[in-house]
Amino acid sequence: MHSIPRPLALLCLAASMSLVGSYVALSKPLAMVFPVMLLAWLRFGIGGAAMLHWLRKPADEPPLTSRTRWLLFLESFFGNFLFTLCMIAGMRLTTAVAASVIMASIPAVVAVLGWLILRERMSLRILLSVLCAVGGVALLALGRDASPGGSTSQSSSWLGYALLFAAVVCEASYSIIGKLLTVSLSPKRITALINLWGLALSTPLGLYAAWQFDFAAVSAGIWTLLLFYALAACVGTVWLWMTGLKTIPASQAGVFTVMLPVGTAATGVIALGETLNAMQGLALAIALFGVLMATLPGRPQALPPVSS
Repeated sequence: MHSIPRPLALLCLAASMSLVGSYVALSKPLAMVFPVMLLAWLRFGIGGAAMLHWLRKPADEPPLTSRTRWLLFLESFFGNFLFTLCMIAGMRLTTAVAASVIMASIPAVVAVLGWLILRERMSLRILLSVLCAVGGVALLALGRDASPGGSTSQSSSWLGYALLFAAVVCEASYSIIGKLLTVSLSPKRITALINLWGLALSTPLGLYAAWQFDFAAVSAGIWTLLLFYALAACVGTVWLWMTGLKTIPASQAGVFTVMLPVGTAATGVIALGETLNAMQGLALAIALFGVLMATLPGRPQALPPVSS
């Protein structure tokens, strides 16, 4: 399958993670209205309805092997199902500031997994860009921590931190497994198939939660937000990310996850009326400089051989 030009692939990766950052921030009001399992089930259901036509196998695509089916299940289990549950539950128990700090570790985790599993070379420039991205977003989180805002009880904070870090590991695993899948499957079909697995995994407990939930009490604004959340999380972000991964090595693509907490902060400023102080502005500049370091042309890297 053909990959897209490098600049377009980089744009897809940045757009994907920026969109993730926006829906992570906006999931807070949804998590306060819907139970975790019901919200996950509604997300996968809406997303699945929107991309039923993506399930059809293209004529030039090879048949699914047992290995590919197993990778699709793992991609959905870690990157869709567990990530969604851990992220939503973690956001209920912590502040957005804490979420930004913990989510900032995604680029480092992705780069390390890419080195360990895919045997991708981690050059000094990529390593420095990861450190720059993590340091910049950590500074951003500290800057937000210094600004006025809400707080959560100390007793539930550590559980929230653990859940969010579990979401980080799931997101990193999703990136690595996705790189393996893009060798043989199109981004659209990967997106549809892993969403279908997510729907299957969340349906039993989702139906149970729906049976006890008062849907009539949900406002029109929350339903609109849910529609955006489901389409962004299930369709837009996954397709953009898989498209970018067809061209960009996972160790470089992982740096773009810095756009997740940056996108969360930007959504807070634009949509939620938060302010951006000088420290936060500096942190944002450092994080974006890390992305620039990762996207500068370097020596081409060959993809590792993947058995079928």
